[in-house]
Amino acid sequence: MYIARKLRKSHVTAYVLYMFQVEDVIRAYDMDLERLSKEYLPRFSFTPQQTDEASEWYGSLIDMMREEGKQEKGHLQVVRNTILLLADRHEELMRDPKQAFYNAAYFKALPCIVELRARGAAKELHEIENALEAVYGTTLLKMKGQTVSEATQSGIKPIVHLLELLSAAFHEDDNL
Repeated sequence: MYIARKLRKSHVTAYVLYMFQVEDVIRAYDMDLERLSKEYLPRFSFTPQQTDEASEWYGSLIDMMREEGKQEKGHLQVVRNTILLLADRHEELMRDPKQAFYNAAYFKALPCIVELRARGAAKELHEIENALEAVYGTTLLKMKGQTVSEATQSGIKPIVHLLELLSAAFHEDDNL
């Protein structure tokens, strides 16, 4: 909750990736708030009040996931809405002739995104969502201690760079 709030204001693509992880944590605890509160939240150095707030936040996310039918897969509508905002900002940047640097980053990342889609990434998703899913998937592999091929690591770098630029532009737009 605290991390999500901070990231949403400062680094929106990191916020989305964090929320992907939160959804997976909730699923790992079988959408059981009591279990999550007893087994997961104590890992953090929260005060009792912070623990109560975090438990309430996770509880509301669990409720939303149930209401939206996201118990097994998929992303909460609040996360999807943020992805849609990112996709809109991406499209604006691509149309802006002053954004040559962003366009160059996109065209450098595009072969990697196209390859992901060819390998079975959801083609109905916007390219930005495919990019976010690719970064998250690579991060999960690393967290699990699995080997990430050199090709995948080098392929993900331009995608990460693109998402960094998009996040900065998103927040720059927020501050106008």
